[in-house]
Order: sequence, then structure tokens, then C-alpha cells
Amino acid sequence: MKLGIKALIAAGIVTALAGCSSTTGSDSSTASIAKAAQSSERAENNRARDKYRNPVQTLEFFGLKPNMTVVEISPGGGWYTEILAPTIKGQGTLYAAHFPASSEREYFKNSLAAFKKKVATDSRFSEVQVTEFSAASHHDVAPAGSADMVLTFRNVHNWYMRPGDEGVLKSFQAFHKALKPGGILGVVEHRLPEHRDTEDQKRSGYMKQSYVIEMAKKAGFELVASSEINANPLDSANHPRGVWTLPPRLALGDEKSAQYKAIGESDRMTLKFKKI
Repeated sequence: MKLGIKALIAAGIVTALAGCSSTTGSDSSTASIAKAAQSSERAENNRARDKYRNPVQTLEFFGLKPNMTVVEISPGGGWYTEILAPTIKGQGTLYAAHFPASSEREYFKNSLAAFKKKVATDSRFSEVQVTEFSAASHHDVAPAGSADMVLTFRNVHNWYMRPGDEGVLKSFQAFHKALKPGGILGVVEHRLPEHRDTEDQKRSGYMKQSYVIEMAKKAGFELVASSEINANPLDSANHPRGVWTLPPRLALGDEKSAQYKAIGESDRMTLKFKKI
């Protein structure tokens, strides 16, 4: 089934639930996103991953427009920020909800410092407003009721692994608080097949799509549409070191690296919710 869907996607057709059309953004909005994605200023290693992460199609599906107030959750090194910031700059507002400044883990501190350096020195990032987010403790990602859109890419598994159901629910509730009525929550996440044991979510880095939808609904969202833009039918979601076995991490190093590179990056759900 996924192979058929993938073929449709290649032809420019997106499968959506609830009778929604795939053409969620205007031509001008798509052009702005595509211009940012195709910019030579983007890091070459980031551009190389576009074939797996499909940023233009994904942001178009979510309905991104340059004049929106948008919150990017846990931007890390800024892979998506490299596209979002130039698209929104001068017209809208972009909040980057990064690790809290009080984080004690060295990785968190270093990641935040590197991101803030980009904001301070890279003209593309100059209007980005850095806020704080932690599933366990920091939930004020933007002023309440101010955002048109909240976006999270491959983060839900982190909230589930630490601290669990409560972390996932509180995260979605924080996004609900930040959004305007009718605001959009866009979620991309590694997908665990529905027949697998839910316990696999604790160690694999993959999440069941039904679980993500259920937790978002508990937080006050309704599912508007689901897309297979980021599907990968070659991914079994059953690897020795979970999702990190696959690119870009390749957690096993050279061991069977050709095999995992041939699979590519993970199979991912792409879900569009609305605040109700």
C-alpha cells in the first residue's frame, strides 16, 4: 500500500484525511519556501537530506505562510530553521523553542550555544526569537494564543522516552496554549507499525501513529489531515539500535552501513492538527 502511495506522492499528489486538499499553501507561499530550501547558503550536508525530509512539500502540506507566527520546537542545529527563518523573515515571527539555558547536560548546553551563535551571526537567523522548551519542565514556547502554527520534527519519541506519557501530553498542551484558536500543529515523527508492541516505543525511537493522534486529541487538538510525504516503505522499524541504526546516525558505524544507507532515513508519519 505504501509503495502505491509513494508513487502518487512522486506525481505531486498527497493523501489526506478528513477530505482535505493537499494544496494547503498558496503558490506564492510555496515559492517562498522553495527559494529558502534551494538557497546556496544552506549547509550542503543539510541539503543532501532533502530527499528524505521533503521540506518544501512538508511545509506546504502544513500550510505555512510567510506572514505567520510560527514556533519550531527543539530546532537542534537548525536544519529546518535554515528554511523557516528566511521564509518568515520580514513578514512574520519565528520562535525557536530550544533547550533551556538551565540545562545541565553538556550536549544540551553546547547545542543551545551553537544555535544562539547562528542567531547572533547569521543574517538569515537575525529575527529568530529563542525561547525555551523541555517536555518535563519548560512549556512557555511562545506567548499564549499568539501562534498560527507550531511545528515539531522527530521529537515525540524523546518526550515519550523521558519522561513518558506525561511528557508527551504536557508538550502537546503547551503547544495548544501557544496557538491561536484554529491554529495548526504540524508533527513529523518516526513511525512504528501498529502491530508492534507499544513497549517498543520506549527504546526504538519509533512511535505509533495512533498513539500520537490519541495524545494530541487529549490535549485539545483534532486531526485535520495525514500525509505520506515522508513515508519510507523500505524501513521495517526493526533495527539493532532502533531508528539510530539508519542514516544519518548510522549507530553501528561501518557494520552493514551499505545496507542501512540503501534503506535510507526512517519511515515517518506527517500529521496536521488544529486547535479546538
